Amino acid sequence: MQLRKTLLVGWVSVALLSGCSLFNSEEDVVKMSPLPKVENQFTPTKVWSTSVGDGVGDYYSHLRPAWQDNTIYAADRFGIVKALDADSGKEKWKVNLSEKTGFFSSNNSAQLSGGVTAAGSHVYIGSEKAIVYALNSSDGSIAWQTSVAGEALSRPVVSDGLVLIHTGNGMLQGLSETDGSIQWTANLDMPTLSLRGESAPATAFGAAIVGGDNGRVSAVMMKEGQMIWQQRISQPSGATEIDRLSDVDTTPIIVDGVVYALAYNGSLVAMDLRSGQIAWKRDVGSISDFIVDAGHIYIVDQDDRVMALDTQGGVSLWRQSDLLHRNLTAPVLYNGYIVVGDSEGYLHWINTTDGRFVVQQKVDSSGFLGAPIVASDKLVIQAKGGEVYSFTR
Repeated sequence: MQLRKTLLVGWVSVALLSGCSLFNSEEDVVKMSPLPKVENQFTPTKVWSTSVGDGVGDYYSHLRPAWQDNTIYAADRFGIVKALDADSGKEKWKVNLSEKTGFFSSNNSAQLSGGVTAAGSHVYIGSEKAIVYALNSSDGSIAWQTSVAGEALSRPVVSDGLVLIHTGNGMLQGLSETDGSIQWTANLDMPTLSLRGESAPATAFGAAIVGGDNGRVSAVMMKEGQMIWQQRISQPSGATEIDRLSDVDTTPIIVDGVVYALAYNGSLVAMDLRSGQIAWKRDVGSISDFIVDAGHIYIVDQDDRVMALDTQGGVSLWRQSDLLHRNLTAPVLYNGYIVVGDSEGYLHWINTTDGRFVVQQKVDSSGFLGAPIVASDKLVIQAKGGEVYSFTR
């Protein structure tokens, strides 16, 4: 029987949040680290906060806002999408993509997922119902909507006239940016068991670089959807099904002809963009997107260690281990600090030089799942309950 992603993530989430064991033995108990004591070096200024529907609730959905032209675009799982003024948080427009079922009955949830993308004159978002929407950024009206091969769990990526969608059943599809018509489909292969989530592709020189649930990173020619190369960066191994997970759910990063990619239970690797040949490999695993900046790589690993490594060989520069199993978001680099949120609603600001805590602030009781974003001079993050917050340093 094929065991799919939702069930697995449910097990992992319960274990991480409640401290319960996956295997009913004391040595396997996973406990959330207590909140570290931090003497704040400054106080971030909250510019505004506003509600965008009901958020994601208890669902494992990495919805996060997007920013373009002084506008924040944010959505909730049910189907609410809003455009907010980035300076004030005031609503510019609001649409509801939920399915109307009747005059006297409640609408069915649109099950939006994966994140919002703003590019050109459109705002893109996908759903667990295998539908991708393109909204006009001026007023939120639907420009087009397309049924895709499976759940649209990753963030849409726009490049070379295409909207790239990585679906939950292992398909990478290229949709026309103009009308949403499917131009090609590439099969990335699927294992029997995998984590819930998919890698969003990175693009360069007409190629899409994307991670797969089979432990491989693939390069696909965007013009026709043809495979250029595949490279395995994670090999299934271990005594349990969870140990053998090898998903590459993080978005690869391309810098100066080098592809950096990161797998769960696998490796951080640097590969040649043209050939996929591995230049170096480091034993680090994660399901969270990472950062490459100024010769440094910043990662939140699968146990919620925050670490910095060198891009030249993956040499460790520092490691912050005081947030273990607090279910951290992916990191963001803001004004020279690494910022991560956790499942209890705290934001942690970390010095990029030595990994020391700089600021700790309680923001929202519902907690965070989607990563923060940087919108010009502001840090923006959406809580699981739907509230969107804007801060400045």
